[in-house]
Amino acid sequence: MSRDLTPGSLKRQGQLKVYLGSAPGVGKTYRMLDEAHRRQDRGTDVVVGFIECHGRRHTENLLQGLELIPRLTRRYRDTDFPEMDLDAILTRRPQVVLVDELAHTNIPGGSHAKRWQDVEELLAAGIDVITTVNIQHLESLNDVVQKITGTPQRETVPDEVVRRADQIELVDMAPQALRRRMAHGNVYKAEKVDAALTNYFRVGNLTALRELALLWVAGRVDEGLRDYRAEHNIDRVWETRERVVVALTGGPEGETLIRRAARIADRTAGGELLAVHVTRSDGLAGASPGALAQQRQLVESLGGIYHVVVGDDIPTALLSFARAHHATQLVLGTSRRGRINRFLTGPGIGETTVDASEDIDVHMVTHEFTGRGRLPSLGRRHSPRRTIAGYLAGLALPVLLTVFLSLFRHAINLTTDALIFQLGVVAVALLGGAVSALVASLIASLLLNYYFIPPLHTFTIDQPNNIVALLVFAAVALTVSSVVDRASRLAARGARATAEAETLSTLAGSVLRGADAVPALLEKTRTAFGMHSVALLNRTTGEAIARSDGDSEAADDHDVSEVAVNAGALMVLVGRRLPASDQRVLTAFAAHIAAALERDRLATVAAEIEPIKAADKMRTALLAAVSHDLRTPLAAALASIGSLRSSDVEFSPEDQTELLDLADESLVKLTRLVDNLLDMSRLQAGVLTLHLAPTELIDALARAMDSLTRPDAAVQPLDLDTVPAVLADPPLLERVLANVITNALRHNAPGAPVLVTASHHQDRVEVRVIDRGPGIAPEDREQVFLPFQRLGDNDNTTGLGLGLALSRGLAEAMGGTLDVEDTPGGGTTMLLVLPAAAESAEPPAAQEEQ
Repeated sequence: MSRDLTPGSLKRQGQLKVYLGSAPGVGKTYRMLDEAHRRQDRGTDVVVGFIECHGRRHTENLLQGLELIPRLTRRYRDTDFPEMDLDAILTRRPQVVLVDELAHTNIPGGSHAKRWQDVEELLAAGIDVITTVNIQHLESLNDVVQKITGTPQRETVPDEVVRRADQIELVDMAPQALRRRMAHGNVYKAEKVDAALTNYFRVGNLTALRELALLWVAGRVDEGLRDYRAEHNIDRVWETRERVVVALTGGPEGETLIRRAARIADRTAGGELLAVHVTRSDGLAGASPGALAQQRQLVESLGGIYHVVVGDDIPTALLSFARAHHATQLVLGTSRRGRINRFLTGPGIGETTVDASEDIDVHMVTHEFTGRGRLPSLGRRHSPRRTIAGYLAGLALPVLLTVFLSLFRHAINLTTDALIFQLGVVAVALLGGAVSALVASLIASLLLNYYFIPPLHTFTIDQPNNIVALLVFAAVALTVSSVVDRASRLAARGARATAEAETLSTLAGSVLRGADAVPALLEKTRTAFGMHSVALLNRTTGEAIARSDGDSEAADDHDVSEVAVNAGALMVLVGRRLPASDQRVLTAFAAHIAAALERDRLATVAAEIEPIKAADKMRTALLAAVSHDLRTPLAAALASIGSLRSSDVEFSPEDQTELLDLADESLVKLTRLVDNLLDMSRLQAGVLTLHLAPTELIDALARAMDSLTRPDAAVQPLDLDTVPAVLADPPLLERVLANVITNALRHNAPGAPVLVTASHHQDRVEVRVIDRGPGIAPEDREQVFLPFQRLGDNDNTTGLGLGLALSRGLAEAMGGTLDVEDTPGGGTTMLLVLPAAAESAEPPAAQEEQ
């Protein structure tokens, strides 16, 4: 039907409320229905769009008294599936609609592929929606949940869909309580409880899922708080959570500061640790990259996050970072500068930060390197503040020395006075450079003449040697100050060269680290040069190959710099204007990025060659294996048929039957070997054709038993008729079962039957083929799934060793898995996991177990 969704046709956007479950069975649907009754009692028009009760009596009871929109029935592969009737809900236009299982995949034939898309259409129509979803179905957590539980989640919903909800309510339950609830039959039927408790619903799995849910919701709450503070222009720190920022300089005290900050963060529940290093805006490393790398590893090992920000005013950069991340505490180390250094250069970073910190608590942590620094570095550039201080010192220091020396006029002579003045000029040169030293030397010369060279208090000199002394003083003062200034400049160049070398060393390490080197280098370029963004563009098409964007908003006055990387790529930097002195370092960055691009190109070429190498390896192994395995049954069949056709020997009916049986058995074995080889080659080439359909396990097992060379083998099926059909290719499933059972029979203990059991859990069916043989060592379990592998068995009569390798490949092609487990009491259990037909996402879609 056609729907008018133009802006003018809608009164408002519907409101979305999500009940987010930490695990299946915690009661999301129950809570949703309970809220529906409360809203209905208050006069709200509430309908049930789609609810899946899974046979739970208490949940079904809550449906009474609520209006249910009749479900649609869609047919898919000869099976009928119930679906939500979206058109009927839009026609009915209730105020609120309940829609269970947000991550559900719709049966083909509807308006949308996913149920969350149906929900978005309902919201666009102005209808409020209450829905449910489990934490394991969020797209960003899909791979994490699979690693924790071992179960792939084929139905997911984009995180952004849930994040946009107007309300998110977490439905949580302690793992032990949920397991008790299951044991009492309140979640699954009795026959499914044991399998669920021993697999997905283990305490460790439930605890991990619960933590994921709590952290995700906490992050969503944090986002909401940040948005609220931004909308209301709130700059003050709200101490809703302890966030501890530790400032790192790359110095030896870094590890002490990190551990102290981590202890502070651990004192409160939910405390966060953030480390920050302020780098210079000229693109040069101000500290040892190796030391910073070690400190970064320590921060991350303690659960913290490492950041790099750009800024020449370190206290301002630190406090801006802390306020941007709503930090409550800032940890700094006490200064490594000595007393003389502090006296000459003034307040340090710590003192300045404390003065400007306002509502952020600043911890000044002492360490073993406190006060052990050297005198002011000659390599520092003269900042405007330091230059002004030099001029002031050039004016004031000679006056102060004059007052001081006047007190000891009769105790020291003119030579001592001149040397002390000379020392003062050198100190001014160290502080402010040559110009301020020149000012100091001129003033010192005049004061020395007026107050200390006879006749006193006049600028007249009555003795020639005093004239010489004054001239020598002035010459020495100017010479020393110029030498000191030149040494300072040379030291600055040396410091810059060292910084360039350290920066380039860091870049080289980034290239050698391998994967994702280009994005890492672009990020390093952006942060090192203090740019808004850095992009790597294809010169031919202009498309972005990779890019790194900062947090700041783009401004109209940003400059754009370009540098060629190679013949096919161009690096574009948007941000501040780069001085000429930075171009050499920027060119080195571009060269390293070019090297990383070339390494990626070679890696791509190598990856393309790998399948060819694998195919060659398989062909080599195949040629080595088939020389005997294919020839043996063929020779046996030829010998049997040749004997029967021979006129030299007359065979009895019993002998003829035996020869025919041998020929038949050999040809069957040969056919199986050829089929395995063909299927394995199709799997390797990726051209295996699948025809997935609902398949009953009991029927597939019966057909697999008929294909065995020993149809009378002792195989005992259990519970195969109590599980739903699986979504599989029937002939391939028979091959998998036949190969796995054949392997179990070969290694089973004499007289013991091979058991084939099945259980159903959520959207999967688990089939176990159990033998009582010698078992497989844990370190050898993956080897049994390699082609042409018999774990050292030299008996070539047992086949090519393709059975289990082929079975795993076929199982994975059908969306399942095949793994090895220990059999309790001894033996091997092959675990085959396949999607349940009624709950598969390809497509019929899964009906989530709530």
